[in-house]
Amino acid sequence: MAKSPTGKNTSGRGLRDLTVKVKTARGRRLSSTRWLQRQLNDPYVQRAKAEGYRGRAAFKIMEIDDKYRFLVPGARIVDLGCAPGGWLQVAVPRVNALGEKSGNKIGTILGIDLQEVEAVAGCDIHQLDFMDEGADEQVKEWLGGKADVVMSDMAASSSGHKQTDHLRIISLCEAAAYFAFDVLDDGGTFVAKVLAGGAEGELQKLLKQKFTKVANFKPPSSRSDSSEKFVVASGFRGQS
Repeated sequence: MAKSPTGKNTSGRGLRDLTVKVKTARGRRLSSTRWLQRQLNDPYVQRAKAEGYRGRAAFKIMEIDDKYRFLVPGARIVDLGCAPGGWLQVAVPRVNALGEKSGNKIGTILGIDLQEVEAVAGCDIHQLDFMDEGADEQVKEWLGGKADVVMSDMAASSSGHKQTDHLRIISLCEAAAYFAFDVLDDGGTFVAKVLAGGAEGELQKLLKQKFTKVANFKPPSSRSDSSEKFVVASGFRGQS
């Protein structure tokens, strides 16, 4: 008996009966039709809409944090490539950014993205390229010091070529890692999306030099046919 993300049992017949079929429209590629059908039938997409999250990725950071516990009350968070804001939404109550949990420290959340992002209560969001010169100092100024966590769900634009896309996202993740080295406080945590594919060995080696513990995790909400996983590096050793 299969179970949905909400824990309800569903039979195979029930799932077939509920599947939304999408017809190929004039001017729409077959790949686009398949993507649309997958979105319409994705239980995490449906759950995100029902619970008010801006995308299914919100459940990924929930599951990662449930396992590794870095979004704690009082933490100072930097979310790179924060659009559309789902990760920010999850972080707000967990770090107590709105001060709603009396007796707990109040956290700080800074969102960074190349594009303008709709405001999220409890977050300070800026339009900035984190790879620009001086971006690290600007972020620390906005944050009022160094960060406890730098997290990233960024992905490079898809080229349609699997190996090329893998190399692009590894390069982006490495850039995010070097940025984290500049803004993380001692003992801090770096969380970022990577794609399994063989080129991430150097990134893993680099992170093991800079952090006391490096783990890799594929959240249950990641699609089974996706090669994405998340690297969670904790215990930043500081700049040497």
